[in-house]
Amino acid sequence: MPDSDRSPSAALFDTAIGVCALVWTDVGVLRFLLPEATADLTRTRMLRGGVRETEPDATAAEAIAAARAHLDGDLDDLRWIRLDHTGLPDFHRAVYGVTRAIDPGHTLTYGQVAERIGAPGAAQAVGQALGQNEIPLIIPCHRVLAADHALHGFSAPGGITTKAHLLEIERTPGFGEPTLF
Repeated sequence: MPDSDRSPSAALFDTAIGVCALVWTDVGVLRFLLPEATADLTRTRMLRGGVRETEPDATAAEAIAAARAHLDGDLDDLRWIRLDHTGLPDFHRAVYGVTRAIDPGHTLTYGQVAERIGAPGAAQAVGQALGQNEIPLIIPCHRVLAADHALHGFSAPGGITTKAHLLEIERTPGFGEPTLF
């Protein structure tokens, strides 16, 4: 496909957690941005790399509506959204495929993801690949936890606070639930 057919388009949109952004090509979603401290900062990140801001086409509008609903608590696995993985290394594709298969409200550890892609012992490499994930929420890297099920690092704005909040929205056991003691 010629590069001109893949020129990225983008749009900002309001959600329950703040202003997010979607960047897409004719192939699929290229990036999903969680909210920065301000909408202007989100817009600046969104427009990097020659991206043009535009009204969403029908496919992008459908993905935006699903992301909004999900962040409102109307959970969707979002696996039906097409992605543009052009240029991604095979290892990242494998990690993202396993991660994308984790249902809302569930988690895996980095080690479990490594085992599922046939690379036992590669938990650190899985973490590095997820740290480069440019499509959080749709590739739900927030659902991957450390071996002790603790929240360690999250490269999206807000860090582990954002990760915990996403897990709470998804009603993941152990996150955002009232405790007895």
